[in-house]
Amino acid sequence: MTTKIAFLGLGGMGTPMATRLLDAGHPLTVWNRTAARSQGLAARGAAVAATPGDAVRSADVVISMLADPGAVAEVAAAAAPRLRPGAHWIEMSTIGPDAVRDLAERLPKGVTLLDAPVLGSVDKAAAGELGILVGGDADGVEKVLGVLGTVTRCGPPGSAAALKLVVNTALIGGVVVVAEALALADRLGVPAATAERTLLDSALGGAARRALATEAAFPTALAAKDLRLATATAPLPVLAAVLDRLGAHPDLAAHDLARAADRIRAGG
Repeated sequence: MTTKIAFLGLGGMGTPMATRLLDAGHPLTVWNRTAARSQGLAARGAAVAATPGDAVRSADVVISMLADPGAVAEVAAAAAPRLRPGAHWIEMSTIGPDAVRDLAERLPKGVTLLDAPVLGSVDKAAAGELGILVGGDADGVEKVLGVLGTVTRCGPPGSAAALKLVVNTALIGGVVVVAEALALADRLGVPAATAERTLLDSALGGAARRALATEAAFPTALAAKDLRLATATAPLPVLAAVLDRLGAHPDLAAHDLARAADRIRAGG
């Protein structure tokens, strides 16, 4: 059986995720603030809605993949009155647990909310190999999520959003640390290839791979957003310093985090 899905947000991650759902045979309606982003999916057979409310009105499952808590709140305010009883809303953005609780308060009774942020970049999204952290009862939508990747149940609503924030802040911090370590290597005359290879083989290997990535697509602006969410939640002086480092390069806001690492390594 197919599930009618409304997909809200067709950014770098949303588009390949929505494409996989469409290719899996699910009737798909999409909405994006910039309508031009929906053209490729429309050509493949997706319906395009003019508003979030129009997108969700007959959906069994609503998936939101948006930039930040403000965008989620705005879209939810427009969509919530049109949701049908029994629908599932799967929030897959990285917005933190407070925003998930706010979303839950906006949804009408009879609508099930799950927070399901993802681990992985655009290549994993296109291949259906994302790691999907789920907070809440996923029994009714696990097959839909399985089209996108592997599900890990984290606990009650909000638990997955909290864990994703922990993971992202650790990764972002590690990327900046690796960039500064490579800057130190350059100053000390350590050959670049030697420093990179050794870091890749070290306990910081994951962060080093991310710092040296060439095909990932995690905009520096979104990395900074995640750090702001984290540092607003707890006193985190090291991560606050990392946020300052990223904020020093506003021209890289739309570029992948690895480009910010390149700039830091170069002494920026």
